[in-house]
Amino acid sequence: MAARLALIGLGAMGHPIARNLAAKRASGAETLVAIDTDPARLAGLDGPGLVATTDPGRAAGAEVLFLCLPNGDAVEAALLGTGALAERLAPGAVVVDLSTVAHDQALAVGRAVAATGRAFVDAPVSGAPAGAEAGTLTVMCGGAAGAVARVRPLLERIGTTILHMGPAGAGQLTKTINNVLYDINIAALAEVLPMAVAMGLDPDQVAQVVTTGTSRSYAAQYFVPRILRGQFDEGYPMGAAYKDLVAAAAVAAENGFPMPVTAAATATYQTALRQGHGDRDKGAMVLPFEELLGVRVRSRP
Repeated sequence: MAARLALIGLGAMGHPIARNLAAKRASGAETLVAIDTDPARLAGLDGPGLVATTDPGRAAGAEVLFLCLPNGDAVEAALLGTGALAERLAPGAVVVDLSTVAHDQALAVGRAVAATGRAFVDAPVSGAPAGAEAGTLTVMCGGAAGAVARVRPLLERIGTTILHMGPAGAGQLTKTINNVLYDINIAALAEVLPMAVAMGLDPDQVAQVVTTGTSRSYAAQYFVPRILRGQFDEGYPMGAAYKDLVAAAAVAAENGFPMPVTAAATATYQTALRQGHGDRDKGAMVLPFEELLGVRVRSRP
């Protein structure tokens, strides 16, 4: 097992992932360098075998480098930008990108990393911050079988479902599919719940049905209670998450795949973004429909 690990990106997902990687380390000789340029994100990252720093250069020499960054541009900058970190990792190192990145960009980054003699595994995760805290994430891997096998014991520290989806890029394709289905579900809730209230149904009772009946889903169980409270600041910001629908549209356009339901959900998403809700979570997609119908999907006093 690698004796020196590094992780760049200590946001809502990366911070608990770093803690789990370090807490479950295999031996006393193993170290994890946890890196973020924001000093506030280093808080709570201390303990045996764990070094927290704002200096990305401290990842040089790592045998396995994890990335947990907000988008593909940030991944490119970390690996291939100033300092060319990909070339400064240990010979034969593996880069494991836990970020959510467009398929084409993941392939391009993977090729650039391979050109340095290092391996690249695109390994986006699903499970939200709660799953990252509990170490129960689902990890979808794309890359060479040998590279995935090498890092699997490390991934098992942060997730309970580790899947090798296929060659490079397959992990990101799978994550896009997962996220788009999630987005479609939320867009449908945003459209239908205000209609139910406009027709005179009780919001709380409708909520009970859609979170316990045949239409129940993780999206409903997570967002509907928050919509009832008017709380739209707990999930991942809608503006940042929009990249998933952009990635799906690019794959569909390139391959000529008709995706009418996805296109309709994207329009709902875009409407909320155009109305200035990008800093709120995806549940805020309900707000334009509430305004349009003149109702509020809120618990009644």
